[in-house]
Amino acid sequence: MNMPILRPLFGAALCTALGLALPPTAQAKLPAPTPEAKAKADEAKAKTAWSDKVAAYQLCKSMDRVAARYAQDAKAIGKDARPATATPACTDPGPYQAAAAAPAPPLEAAGAHSPAKTATSPPSGKATSAEQTGTPKK
Repeated sequence: MNMPILRPLFGAALCTALGLALPPTAQAKLPAPTPEAKAKADEAKAKTAWSDKVAAYQLCKSMDRVAARYAQDAKAIGKDARPATATPACTDPGPYQAAAAAPAPPLEAAGAHSPAKTATSPPSGKATSAEQTGTPKK
């Protein structure tokens, strides 16, 4: 007995089961960001915070203009408008100023505590250790 109606359902069930079973195995831990990436992220965070302050300042100024216009229009038609609620003055955040870059660490004169330089060639050659030290082979 051939049941063609069950074949698509079986395929869908199989795909769903695999879809639910495989994603946990595909998760991986990302490496820690480099100092340059951290600095760039901090700079972006500071710029976003400044942009938020500018947006709040512009909103505050526009609300002041709307309140003043409402009071002016109400006065013009003879309507008695309540005085505006006292709010703190709008503060301008000023132009964006990038954070000062962290100073580079000083270089040691002798280089005794400095990290090793990057290798540009293999550490060994074709010569044996006896040939390198000049002692006869035992």
